[in-house]
Amino acid sequence: MSYDRELPAIDKTEFLPYSGRKQDPIQRPSANYWQQAFRKLKANFPALISLFIIIGLLLFTLIGDKIWRVDPYAQDLTQISSPPSFNKKALVIPDKIHYQPVYLSNLEDYTVKTSSTGMSIIGTPTTQFIAFKWQPVAGAKGYQIFRHEYLPHGIDDLGVPLGTNDSGDHVSYLDALRLEPIDYFYSVIPIFEEGQLNQYSTIKITAANAIALGDAVGLGIIPKHQKMHYLGKVINLPAHPLGTDYLGRDMLARLIEGGKTSLFIGLVAPLIFVFLGLLYGGISGFLGGKADEIMMRFVDFIIALPFLLFMILFKVAFGIGPGESGIFPMLVALILLSWPSVARLIRGQVLQLKEMPYIESSKLMGAGVFHLTLKHMLPNVTGLLLVTFTFAIPSAIFTEAFLSFIGMGVVPPTPSWGSLCNDGIQTLLTHPHELIFPALFISITVLAFNLLGDGLRDAFDVKTKGERP
Repeated sequence: MSYDRELPAIDKTEFLPYSGRKQDPIQRPSANYWQQAFRKLKANFPALISLFIIIGLLLFTLIGDKIWRVDPYAQDLTQISSPPSFNKKALVIPDKIHYQPVYLSNLEDYTVKTSSTGMSIIGTPTTQFIAFKWQPVAGAKGYQIFRHEYLPHGIDDLGVPLGTNDSGDHVSYLDALRLEPIDYFYSVIPIFEEGQLNQYSTIKITAANAIALGDAVGLGIIPKHQKMHYLGKVINLPAHPLGTDYLGRDMLARLIEGGKTSLFIGLVAPLIFVFLGLLYGGISGFLGGKADEIMMRFVDFIIALPFLLFMILFKVAFGIGPGESGIFPMLVALILLSWPSVARLIRGQVLQLKEMPYIESSKLMGAGVFHLTLKHMLPNVTGLLLVTFTFAIPSAIFTEAFLSFIGMGVVPPTPSWGSLCNDGIQTLLTHPHELIFPALFISITVLAFNLLGDGLRDAFDVKTKGERP
């Protein structure tokens, strides 16, 4: 029986000659736990941007005063609650106000130029003072003067009452009550024996920004030996990029100084109470049994304590009086009442690690407590600690801001972002920049740390998929 069969032709070009050298296998470099976490963090765009924002805020507070060399406690009473300005100018005027009241008895000595309202300006209206006069009204026994920032729409809408001239012979008024370089509407109501009638006169006056000669010299704007040369001239005032507060202090300098206080509390307090929580929770979880149960009951007791009440008690105990900074009692309260939550997290993590097979293997091989703690426990809770610390920072900053806002934290003259918000809320309707800027810094800082904390949590979570190594 024949089994001869024609075999298919073989294409010899499909085979490569053997070179005799073993080819290197294609391998992808392996990445350890920390390298994978770093790659995940780099791929998280919001967390990466937040990290750069945090670095910028730290540089702003640490070296900001080296660049912006303005005393945060210096007062410029010529620029109270001034909005942000870079090239603000002012007219230099004499220190003394040259104003002579106008009476009917000497009215003929003046050349009166009246407007359609019967009122006219005396001298040059500036932010230092505004003087004006009006035509007398027959039978009036006095006049009442009002000031408004908008055009009045009736006798019930004349603005702020400035004062009353009790004599009908006195037909002028001097206003030097915290003026700003804006338009003002002054109204005069004559008063008769039967009371006020439904009639008034209004004049619009624009106040030019001015500074007294002595104030310009005192602030170092003009040299003392040439001060008379600048009288009556327009000069450039110091720039305030973020404006000034209600005492004329530079807001940018105050924010830099306040950032040191807020970030000091926000960084130091979490650093200490996270360490205490690590130590206490690690010992409790490692010991286990009855000791763990007793230690956790003490943690439950600390968590149940009211924070605000103890903050008040700490301020009383440390003897913090009016005008003294409340940084130290706030720091103590945050540390003593915040570590239990960290201790719970660490204790739970340690209890899980104790049941791991490699821990049991290390024990069987004779590993001691010191070796288990340094080689196994601590490296495995480092990621959790870092995430916890990152989330604890915005919580501490917000707590400081809240306590300072209600007057229980940092008190003036020591600035913090929270105390600056407390000062700014009083002038929110008229000068909103005093509240907006410190509130903005608090919001950006808290948001940046929260986003960074989310990014770190995802980066250290082994269940999440990151960039392939």
